[in-house]
Amino acid sequence: MNERTLKDLLYEQVARIGKAFASPKRLELLEMLAQGEKSVEMLTAELAIDVKLASAHLKALRDANLVQSRREGKYVFYSLSGADVAQLGVSLRTVAEEHLVEMRLALQQLMAEPDYLVKTSRADLLAQARNGQVVVIDVRPQAEFEVAHLPFARSLPLAELEQRISELPLGADIVAYCRGPFCVMSDAAVKLLLARGYRAKKTTDGVSEWLAAGFAIESPAMPVNTKGTP
Repeated sequence: MNERTLKDLLYEQVARIGKAFASPKRLELLEMLAQGEKSVEMLTAELAIDVKLASAHLKALRDANLVQSRREGKYVFYSLSGADVAQLGVSLRTVAEEHLVEMRLALQQLMAEPDYLVKTSRADLLAQARNGQVVVIDVRPQAEFEVAHLPFARSLPLAELEQRISELPLGADIVAYCRGPFCVMSDAAVKLLLARGYRAKKTTDGVSEWLAAGFAIESPAMPVNTKGTP
């Protein structure tokens, strides 16, 4: 094999990853799977697509070795093939935000209430959570929290928040988070908390963003960095 042919082959393999990412629904599937393993049925419900279309997208991702699957009875479960897949998704989104005006405008519309956003850095937020100055709540489903979550966070799924709101100290500063900047569950949580007299804000970070920034998370395989350093 000559040098030109070899280089073409190498770039072709890298392009396989790009092709697999070249679909909005596949990007969303990867974001969902970054939260933990999910069945095809769970993914179709979250993305509001039918099983046939979801299966086709998942096959494209599997062919590029970005996801893996296992069968349990009549159900098929998918997960990311590595944490680096989630990090690539964060990097891709960050580049899009930096270079695409349309992306920034869409994010501005999604974040219609900028006053809801925490202004502190990740390091400061971590220190405040560790010292009890703020209460960080994870409003994703409990199963996603158990896979991985931000350090010192409490699990209060949005679906349960109204019934469990009394678990939160009324005088505390509360910071909510969910699956990242495209997730609106934390917005709903903040609105509910404010309406009930709580001081609440949100961070656009999720677990993937936290890891991409070099910070530790809490999970069965990766315990919290209690010193608070990235």
